Amino acid sequence: MPDRKSNTPNAYELRLKALSRWDNEGGAGPANWREGETAARWPPSIPDLGDAELIQLRVRVIALENLMIMLLAEGSERQLQLAREMAAYISPRPGFTPHPLTTQAAAHMVDLVERSVHYRGVDPT
Repeated sequence: MPDRKSNTPNAYELRLKALSRWDNEGGAGPANWREGETAARWPPSIPDLGDAELIQLRVRVIALENLMIMLLAEGSERQLQLAREMAAYISPRPGFTPHPLTTQAAAHMVDLVERSVHYRGVDPT
């Protein structure tokens, strides 16, 4: 049988593809995004969030962060290493302008990993 090269991307390629969306703070945009269209034009109108919605959003983010810490605490060393690698990948690279949100996100990812280390091997009782 001829040796065929697999068209299936490996884990590294999939990670790079997923993380490449961080370079423009949020991905390629919706499916019907047109080349050259500015972010200011898409989507046409989104109402501002009210105070109650912002509070609920904060509560949900805190809950998700705590769940991530729990999952990372139970994860393997390789998973912790991978999370750190992902944070390093989205950090500003040579030739790119550092974006404050990207820098903050990378630092926060590392912080979540480090916080999870405190719960590794802790008996819940």
